[in-house]
Amino acid sequence: MAYRKLGRTSAQRKALLRDLTTDLIINERIETTEARAKELRSTVEKMITLGKRGDLHARRQASAFIRNEVANEEAGQDALQKLFTDIAPRYEERQGGYTRILKVGPRRGDGAPMVIIELV
Repeated sequence: MAYRKLGRTSAQRKALLRDLTTDLIINERIETTEARAKELRSTVEKMITLGKRGDLHARRQASAFIRNEVANEEAGQDALQKLFTDIAPRYEERQGGYTRILKVGPRRGDGAPMVIIELV
């Protein structure tokens, strides 16, 4: 299956997807373009699947992809901890399909189709 190149080099594309994945884990809902959201869906679902596995190897694999950003100031929780302690247990019974994409219309500047992608 062909993936979307998103008009970027492979390094830029990987960085973009890492950032968007981390933001979605922290905020649980973000607004972005439709093409980015569709590409982001696969990386987020892989991270949640790793979170459901929950062993050390899965944690290290997720850690290699997710940015080290603070998710919750008062709890002192980063994005990786939030994935493994809060998000993954929510989907214990669910076999995939952890995200939802809602169309919100064209962007004002260039008319790009915008969507909200959120965790179900």
